[in-house]
Amino acid sequence: MRLLLWLAGGKHACVDLTGVSPLVGLRENGFVAGLAARKAESKKVDKHAKACAENQHVFIPFAFDTFGSLAPEAINFLTRVQQVIHSNCSTPGGQGFVFGRLGFAI
Repeated sequence: MRLLLWLAGGKHACVDLTGVSPLVGLRENGFVAGLAARKAESKKVDKHAKACAENQHVFIPFAFDTFGSLAPEAINFLTRVQQVIHSNCSTPGGQGFVFGRLGFAI
């Protein structure tokens, strides 16, 4: 888990990066795109959100699977980062800059 010096809603943000295989649990549920990332996000929230809130921090689970699916909170976080980049710098490539770079990295 990383503590960002960037404020989220007036508070520091703890970001927990989690990568999972979308093939885990395939026999029980069959394949559903993005399901593994959403489950990982839910587990991280259950495990860490309360402790972060008690320390007056915002908890941001950043879960993704190895096929490139992002959980909803990861998408929200990247959208906020992209807005900050877009409002503070002129980057070639416009709106897709952050998501394009991340997709290549995963």
